[in-house]
Amino acid sequence: MFTPSGRRGKVPVGSSVLNAARMLGVDLDSVCGGRGICGRCQVTPTMGDFPKHGIVSSAENVSGFTDVEERYRDRKGLADDRRLGCMALLEADLVVDVPAESQVHRQVVRKDVNLGSVDVDPVVRLHLVEIDPPSLDDPAGDAERLLRALATQWNLTNVEVDRDVLADLQRDARAEGWSVTVAVRDDSMVCAVWPGYHEQVLGVAIDVGSTTVAGHLADLRSGAVLASAGRMNPQIRFGEDLMSRVSYVMMNPSGAEELTTVIRRALDELIGELVHAAAAERRDILEVTLVGNPIMHHLFLGWDPRPLGEAPFALVTDRALSLPTSDLDLDVHPAGRAYVLPCIAGHVGADTAGAILADRPHLRPGVQLLVDVGTNAEIVLGDGDRLLAASSPTGPAFEGAQISSGQRAAPGAIERVRIDPVTLEPRIRVIGSEAWSDDPGFESVAADLGVNGICGSGIIEAVAELFLAGVIDRDGVVAGAAADRTNRVVADGRTFSYRLWDGIHITQNDIRAIQLAKAALYAGVRLLMDHLGVDEVDGIRLAGAFGSHIDVKYAMTLGLIPDCDLGEVSSAGNAAGSGALIALLSGASRREVEEVVRKIEKIETATEPRFQEHFVEAMAIPHRSAPYARLRTIVDIPEPSTTTTSQRRRRTRRTNQEAE
Repeated sequence: MFTPSGRRGKVPVGSSVLNAARMLGVDLDSVCGGRGICGRCQVTPTMGDFPKHGIVSSAENVSGFTDVEERYRDRKGLADDRRLGCMALLEADLVVDVPAESQVHRQVVRKDVNLGSVDVDPVVRLHLVEIDPPSLDDPAGDAERLLRALATQWNLTNVEVDRDVLADLQRDARAEGWSVTVAVRDDSMVCAVWPGYHEQVLGVAIDVGSTTVAGHLADLRSGAVLASAGRMNPQIRFGEDLMSRVSYVMMNPSGAEELTTVIRRALDELIGELVHAAAAERRDILEVTLVGNPIMHHLFLGWDPRPLGEAPFALVTDRALSLPTSDLDLDVHPAGRAYVLPCIAGHVGADTAGAILADRPHLRPGVQLLVDVGTNAEIVLGDGDRLLAASSPTGPAFEGAQISSGQRAAPGAIERVRIDPVTLEPRIRVIGSEAWSDDPGFESVAADLGVNGICGSGIIEAVAELFLAGVIDRDGVVAGAAADRTNRVVADGRTFSYRLWDGIHITQNDIRAIQLAKAALYAGVRLLMDHLGVDEVDGIRLAGAFGSHIDVKYAMTLGLIPDCDLGEVSSAGNAAGSGALIALLSGASRREVEEVVRKIEKIETATEPRFQEHFVEAMAIPHRSAPYARLRTIVDIPEPSTTTTSQRRRRTRRTNQEAE
């Protein structure tokens, strides 16, 4: 049994991890052909009980460390928990983690930030201070004389010196002739000291997503972003979606501790990547801000996430938090502090608070909708007077999971689809190239990158294009009659599928998975509109990595979002990460978001009786009853075919069963 990163399959005992990966189609790099020279195939065997896979992975299940690996370690270095996949042989069931750097097609973490205009007002500031040296006439201690100098030279009064700084102050003040640079937090606490002039104080803003973790290193003096980096959330091996991870904690006594350990390690490694990219020092980092959904929030804080898995979805706290970075096992300046933005409700977390801070829907005119599309869709709706928030369980289909040929956004993944309405022939574009499949040279692009599957934005466009071309009806059923028009529509058991590319089909189950996800999102939005007492929205902002890369015309054609002037539908980028960065650079913004969050009205979709009604109506493409009048002015929406009452009832019953 070989289970790398969630992919499970049987291979012969004695197979190398590299060969097992090749047999199972797992992405594991190798340049030297398995001779232990290049080191590209490094993997991490993971030990423990894995109920999700039904196996126990232990050290005895993999062969011992080899001389080849020892020589590689001496020559180039090899972490203690790493093995060379070409040398490690499988003796029995084993779970193997394939790190991002060992993958041929590394994850594209598309989490950029757009701050707009932010007044840089950090909570930590540097001050160069000239301290009067001690004398017999002035017997005051070093700390007292530092505070006097801050008062006279910087007009900072009511300041204290952190006791952990005292020893450094004694040494550093004498090192440079009583000239020191001090870091003062909130104009009230001296938290760090350097001899002489020190000009750099840094901060890190981190968006802890359930799939990806993205961070930004910033200069707190200028507000400049010095480096950005992202990586896969290593918790994925414990479960693709959040509820799977909660289930893992429920089934394993040490599950919460394991999940906390791996995410904290990932955060610390991400900080290492950032400082390396910027040629900076970890000890210059004094502030870290974090956002994440409620379950990620609880896990990186070391709290039990199980209460969030069942009603009433109780948080430990919804308040903003400030704590020592050492509490999160982050290797930064010893005086570093971590600020965690407030959560909103049991399913609407600090990431949504960050998105609100970045996009400020409460300050925009008209009825504004902000949606962060992910495994759970966070929805915020406001009209200038009221702000409502909810979460809707869309599942992982929009990220490529639950799709037969689905994958995450990586080079080679289909991200754009066009289907000729007459010939029903497709055109595609893949991540890593701007060329369409009918452009000269695409064959070489496809050969280099490999057309491996279809990611979230691609499946949205594919389903919408199939609908517009008449291959599927508004109930999402692949029409068998389309097989008379093209050989791309093929029988697939009792249903039909559309052959998009060699080895890549859009199946009836794929379409159903997208319908279920988009209906859940729309139903959540419609529920907030009911509570706000509106039938239309004036503007829509799509946040998150997925929301940033979908074509809004196709999102609306599918019925993912309500009807709106397409000119007023736009991407908010990685609003959660932008909010974390804004909170890093501005103390005033922290106070703003805490005040706004306290006023938000929380709607729990799981307990709302009308959610199911809206869900059933939203299963149709684009919708069973909403007219989508604005969309019809720019898109030719096929008219619904005649359907008998009994057929509608059967489909409604099936939809209700799938929703449950």
